[in-house]
Amino acid sequence: MTWASIDLNADLGEGFGRWRLTDDEQLLSVVTSANVACGFHAGDASTMRRVCALAAERGVRIGAQVSYRDLAGFGRRSMDVPADELAAEVAYQIGALEVFAKAAGARVAYVKPHGALYNRVVRDEEQAQAVVDGVLLAGDRLPLLGLPGSQLHRIAGKAGLPVVTEAFADRAYTAAGTLVPRREQGAVITDPAAVVDRSVSMARFGVVTSQCGRSVAVRARSLCLHGDTPGAVELAREVRARLEGEGVRVEAFA
Repeated sequence: MTWASIDLNADLGEGFGRWRLTDDEQLLSVVTSANVACGFHAGDASTMRRVCALAAERGVRIGAQVSYRDLAGFGRRSMDVPADELAAEVAYQIGALEVFAKAAGARVAYVKPHGALYNRVVRDEEQAQAVVDGVLLAGDRLPLLGLPGSQLHRIAGKAGLPVVTEAFADRAYTAAGTLVPRREQGAVITDPAAVVDRSVSMARFGVVTSQCGRSVAVRARSLCLHGDTPGAVELAREVRARLEGEGVRVEAFA
């Protein structure tokens, strides 16, 4: 499936205290959805407040990027968290961000897992159920952003939650349509021209070339551009300009 329009999302607010990783202000002039770190893998109260205010000012949709409690590992270490504990922590993160979104005159519009949790809920039914339970516990039937065909989307759909399919412009894919683990060589695409070309291919034709050279269907409604990639702002601008030049409308998902 291809789309006449596509959402561009980026992971933002990934700093803590005096440390900042992403150029939030510049990226918010390009993307249409902001996955805001909620304090468990990155982010703190001041950062969440600042990013929500900037996003609301620019009409960018605010999403809660929920994670395992793993500041030291940036949320990229898989953890065996009991399901009831994980559900509570997901709800906690959504609730924290909602305070700052409301203060900015906006709201949390969707949820996206981060890092190891994102990859875990592709296959792990128990952890996927816990994330869904956390969203329901937070009190809003928020859309869940994730990989097509994931356990997260299957379970969310059964619970009546909207799901939004996502693809990654700068990550390598396996032949099965999953992301190549970051620990493997070539997992992150660093060539800007390749990232731009892959973005157009996914948005216009719904396919991407896997690491082994096979074409893989991606069916994405939203395209992720990682904010911590070197040169992320300029790359995001190039992706958006090329998409619009190819006749693809860049807008937040409905």
